[in-house]
Amino acid sequence: MKVLKWILIVAVVIGALFYFVGQPYLKEQTKKNSPEKTATFKEDGMEMTVNYSSPFKKDRIIFGDLVPYNVVWRTGANEPTTFTTTTDIKIMDKNLPAGTYSLWTKPSKDQWEIIFNKEVPEWGVTILSGGKDTTRKPEEDIVNVVVPTTNMTEVLESFTIDFEGKDPILLTMAWEKTKVSIPINN
Repeated sequence: MKVLKWILIVAVVIGALFYFVGQPYLKEQTKKNSPEKTATFKEDGMEMTVNYSSPFKKDRIIFGDLVPYNVVWRTGANEPTTFTTTTDIKIMDKNLPAGTYSLWTKPSKDQWEIIFNKEVPEWGVTILSGGKDTTRKPEEDIVNVVVPTTNMTEVLESFTIDFEGKDPILLTMAWEKTKVSIPINN
C-alpha cells in the first residue's frame, strides 16, 4: 500500500512539473522559430485583429509538402490563428457575427478553403499525430468560403497575414510564392 501511495505521489509531482514548467518552456522555444504576430484593421467603426505565429520557409517547399494540399491546416504555427471582429461582418457573402474565432485553411494548388470556427483550441494539433491532425471540430465551423490562389513573383520567407484595401477589405495570407485574399464587408 505504501509503494502504491509513493508511486501516485511521484506521478502527480512529475505531471505538475511538466504542466507548470515543461509546457511553458516548450511553448517559449517554439515561439523563437515562429514568432507571434498581429494584423489589425481599424476604420469606419470596424475593428478586426488576427493573432498568429509566423513560421519561416528555411529552404523548404511549403505548399504541397510541408503544408500538404487538401488537408486542414491550423494556418501558421503553434496555437491556432485567431480572428477577432468587434462588429458583425460578411466574409464574401456569409455573415460572421462579432466575436473571436479560430481561423483554419485547407490549401490546394489553385484555391484555398477558409474556415472560421467558433472554438479556439489550446494548441491546434494533436501531439500523438506529430502535428499532422488538427483539433478543430468541424461541427463548430461558422463560415466556410473558397478563394483562388495568386502566384507572387517574389518568394516570401515568412508566413504573413495582413489586411489590404478598403472596399472591400481584403484579409490576405501569403507565404513562399502563394497568396490568397478573402473579401470582407460590413
